Amino acid sequence: MGKLIRCITDDGAVAAYALDSTDIVSEAERLHKTSAVVTAALGRLLTAASIMGSMLKGERDTVTVKIDGGGPAGVITAVSDSAGNVRGYASNGIVEIPLKPNGKLDVSGAVGTRGNLFVMKDLGLKEPYNGFVPIVSGEIAEDITSYYAVSEQIPTVCALGVLVNPDLTVKKAGGYILQLLPAAGEDTIDRLEENLGRVKPVTELLDSGRDIEEIVRDVLSGFDTEVLYSGTAGYKCRCSRERTRRMLAMLSASELERLARETPETEVKCHFCESIYRFTSDEIQNLAKTKKNT
Repeated sequence: MGKLIRCITDDGAVAAYALDSTDIVSEAERLHKTSAVVTAALGRLLTAASIMGSMLKGERDTVTVKIDGGGPAGVITAVSDSAGNVRGYASNGIVEIPLKPNGKLDVSGAVGTRGNLFVMKDLGLKEPYNGFVPIVSGEIAEDITSYYAVSEQIPTVCALGVLVNPDLTVKKAGGYILQLLPAAGEDTIDRLEENLGRVKPVTELLDSGRDIEEIVRDVLSGFDTEVLYSGTAGYKCRCSRERTRRMLAMLSASELERLARETPETEVKCHFCESIYRFTSDEIQNLAKTKKNT
């Protein structure tokens, strides 16, 4: 489980949300068997979505974050609940491209830069909130920053990172989102800019043994900071055989009858956790009958 915290400065000027997502991204890599650069891209989006989910108020609220930049990884999707529990996948989990000149994984090369970042919030209302912004860099953190600035008009700083081992397992992953509140003045901005200019990347700090709360306090150096919440979040898929059955039941009776005729067994695979659910032709035919009778 990853450590998730929410903080606020005592002067009410800055809200901070941070997550050590090492375990979350490790589980995503284990499930999807992604290549290193896709692990980094998916891990960053999972981290951001988990943090964004933790900002939601309602117990059943969810947020879906997608980035579609036209790159070889395809569309990358992450979904989080309000406790920060998250799941996700990339359309293409295996991408092999050269490293950047500095030796880093080329996340933007895998994601692409010609497209949009989409955010959908299901807040239990009649219609979900939908927002999107053009991709700024494809590195994801800058794109999340742009989303908040453009779609929600909240001055925001986002930092995300995933450190991948040579054997493709995840060494460290994490991130934070800082948001300026109405009480923030120019002195607050100046102090934050100074701190951010000297602070090391989040994965480097995690790898050196720094706790996620210590990292936030480093970023907010010079501010008195109160931790409002400290808990855990994990990689959790909500799929089940019953949920899959209900999804199949949404098909028309004629479509279900066609499935029952054409194959002795219908197989449905979950994108988020790779689980496979199988339904016999008799089960599919019974769904079709139920559909006709309702």
